[in-house]
Amino acid sequence: MSNAPAIVAAQTPIRRTPVAVVELLRTHRRVTAAALLVALLFAIALLSPVISPHDPLATNPDNSYQPPLSPGHVLGTDELGRDLFSRVLWGARVSLPVAFVAVAVGLVVGGLIGLVSGYAGGVVDLLLMRLMDALLAFPALILAIAIVAGLGPGIRNAMIAIGIVAVPVYARLVRAVVLQLKQMEFVVATRSLGASPMRLLLAHIVPNLLNPVIVQVSLSAGFAILAEATLSFLGLGAQVPTPDWGQMISVGAAFLTNDPWLAIVPGAAISVTVYAFNLLGDSLRDALDPRLRS
Repeated sequence: MSNAPAIVAAQTPIRRTPVAVVELLRTHRRVTAAALLVALLFAIALLSPVISPHDPLATNPDNSYQPPLSPGHVLGTDELGRDLFSRVLWGARVSLPVAFVAVAVGLVVGGLIGLVSGYAGGVVDLLLMRLMDALLAFPALILAIAIVAGLGPGIRNAMIAIGIVAVPVYARLVRAVVLQLKQMEFVVATRSLGASPMRLLLAHIVPNLLNPVIVQVSLSAGFAILAEATLSFLGLGAQVPTPDWGQMISVGAAFLTNDPWLAIVPGAAISVTVYAFNLLGDSLRDALDPRLRS
């Protein structure tokens, strides 16, 4: 999984306002373009029951293996005569929620571990970070496959597995920024005035974590979509007959010689979606890093 570089925090608390967000979108066209592309993907997933021309589960063996641009089937049909365009649209309703839930699990659990570890320090920090190191010792996809194999195949277990894989990434990122922020003048001054640890964390440290965390969230979403497709390709994610991009590639791989579009179409959907989230993460990193600001 990609790790966003830690962004140097300013020595004054950060305040995020709607005006600041609008200004960010106005002055950074790459961020705007990437955000619009991601928003379009979520809109497609939300509106797929309305815009899909066919039932993604309806089979018609007499109409199977139709190539792209066939009458009534813009992307062709699969081995059971199901419309590929409709199945790709409905596949977004599987992949995007998986990415959202998995990233949320990693962010909440990993973020809390990073906050506690970075602020408490000492033995607590040592124990929590060794636990995170143990998780990081395994390749991310291999660990996700092992977790799903233990829990059993299914989209819910795939979400849990991908979320667990994301936990150490967020924990180490948040801990690194918290260790830096603890030494900042505004935090030291607030502590000297008698502020409680909870107030320090919520009012001064957490707001300054937004920049690196936002970047990591967008990058992690791309990984989560790719990981979910991999698990489904291996039969550990969404199960038949649920339309899923990874599962569609798995089936289409058997027909690459004569009907390559069965695998190319869902593969292109995965590529575009992962590219959109990675572009958003990279552009946000460039826009939010104070070292790159004019």
